[in-house]
Amino acid sequence: MDLNNRIPEGPLEKKWGRFRSTSRVINPTIRRRYKVIVVGTGLAGSSVAASLAELGFQVEVFTYHDSPRRAHSVAAQGGVNAAKNYMNDSDTVWRMFYDTIKGGDFRAREANVYRLAECSSALIDHAVAQGVPFAREYSGYLKNRSFGGVQVSRTFYARGETGHQLMQGAYQQLMRQVSLGHVTLHTRHEMLDLVVEEGAAKGVICRNLDTGEISAHGAHAVVLATGGYGKIYYYSTLAMQCNASAIWRAHKKGAGFAAPSWTQFHPTSLPLLGDFQSKMTLMSESLRNDGRVWVPKKPGDNREPGEIPENDRDYYLERQYPSFGNLAPRDISSRAAKREVDQGKGVGPMKNAVYLDFKEAIGRLGKEEIRNRYGNLFSMYHKITGRDAYAQPMMIAPSAHFSMGGLWVDYHLMTTIPGLFAMGEANFSDHGANRLGANSLLQACVDGYFIGPTTVMDYMAGKSADPVDTGSESFTKCRKQVLENIERMTSIQGKTTATEFHKAIGKLLYNQCGLSRNEKDLKDALKQLEQLHEQFYNDLLIPADHQNLNSELEKAGRVADYLELAQLIVRDALTREESCGAHFREEYQTKEGEALRDDDQFCFVSVWEFNQDGEPKLHKEPLVFYDVQLTKRSYK
Repeated sequence: MDLNNRIPEGPLEKKWGRFRSTSRVINPTIRRRYKVIVVGTGLAGSSVAASLAELGFQVEVFTYHDSPRRAHSVAAQGGVNAAKNYMNDSDTVWRMFYDTIKGGDFRAREANVYRLAECSSALIDHAVAQGVPFAREYSGYLKNRSFGGVQVSRTFYARGETGHQLMQGAYQQLMRQVSLGHVTLHTRHEMLDLVVEEGAAKGVICRNLDTGEISAHGAHAVVLATGGYGKIYYYSTLAMQCNASAIWRAHKKGAGFAAPSWTQFHPTSLPLLGDFQSKMTLMSESLRNDGRVWVPKKPGDNREPGEIPENDRDYYLERQYPSFGNLAPRDISSRAAKREVDQGKGVGPMKNAVYLDFKEAIGRLGKEEIRNRYGNLFSMYHKITGRDAYAQPMMIAPSAHFSMGGLWVDYHLMTTIPGLFAMGEANFSDHGANRLGANSLLQACVDGYFIGPTTVMDYMAGKSADPVDTGSESFTKCRKQVLENIERMTSIQGKTTATEFHKAIGKLLYNQCGLSRNEKDLKDALKQLEQLHEQFYNDLLIPADHQNLNSELEKAGRVADYLELAQLIVRDALTREESCGAHFREEYQTKEGEALRDDDQFCFVSVWEFNQDGEPKLHKEPLVFYDVQLTKRSYK
């Protein structure tokens, strides 16, 4: 497997400019002869599709939603980062770059992270030009607020619905290109496999979710922008339909899968209240700007929060991490909450939550200002819980959230399969072992608006513009394999639904490969997952057939992929004998209970190669730091 990351030579701050200046381009009059397939219509997918179409390429877009606006990007709440220094608090591109490298526990590429910070300012200008209604000061300047893991204010926001507003901007640009005839949009179509011909990506096989029709589509390049796989934990902040199938099927066709065990738990989710739930609800990290996190000092204290005096409260983040306090990074804040709950200090009906208290902020700023900043979040909290967060603390708990792992990509965002690109959360590129808040919307937009159009065109330049033949042997064979897999699952007619298997996977991963891991539990989890995988193909129940609308078939295909991915997640966690970011091995921690990195042995990105006949093969991309010094990651 070729892991040439193709990072340009030269100083860090000149790499992206140098690449853009020397990348290959295609004459505008010829571009219409080239076709690109984009799978996924979230921020990364919609933005790259619209941008490529604007350049003159043919673009074919696929989404399993009934509208691109249903993509999960709309769920992001708190903001998007940019190093514009509007607050005059000494923010710079370099500071943002370093915060992101440190936030990821020094497990990300310097060049990719610097490019993310470098492109951030242009994104805000681009979004404003689209009409995104960012919050503004009285003077008209855009407002900023802080997020976890930083000590400056660089997060631009539209109340608590920033993802939704950015998505509206991308959606209108996508639909403009649809109306112009440059984009062909296929809604209610799910990608079931990737077609590889002569070693390069040439198209996809899709299923019409309404009719069951299986169709083949060819292109000169394929972009996967299908989001992350945090839903593998079942109880996560992701929507029920979020899945890993597109990237997993690409992995099985030869695309390397990087750092699968790096999954982030968000510290500011609503707590689980029972098995009746199908997902968790995210409360924006921005709330930690003004909310103070605490638990009762005494284990088992059942008093209402208003009855617990200050002397009996433990503001544990402020105590343990005085430099960052309640804005400590997500991985650290989530593990800190778990420690308090494990010590019997949890609150709420299931004693699995901590408090997020706004009493002091309301007293200092006034209720109306808090409503202006977070009103829709407080309203959402009230609708779900029936509790008034203006009058009593919110209850929050860590929940599975963001996948730092994903398909391995080089500097061009191309996978190990030539012609196959992965963008946004579908790749592993920019976050290392932990993502800082408000960097996910940034990465998705930067990948789609600024990086993808340049790198995809660079790849296609010099390639033949002849149409791809979807009747070739490669397409025919791939389509046949898809049908055989569907028929295999529908013919089992067992007694256990896909949802039941999904819950079993999630429970196993959460308990044994979640906020903390250890060798014994990981080895046991791997055995149990292998058994569950075997049971799946002996006892799966899918009612009806695949010729029509069949949501159970959709679930089953995604859970089948989850079963395989779950095993890779556990293997990856077993091989990385250190703690870094969201990957916390209990055997490798400091005396204070913090993550203990091993830079001598594990300063690399693990990249896995699929093996049809046995265990996957591990490859390593060394992480070399020229511009930053590897130091202990401390927020104290």
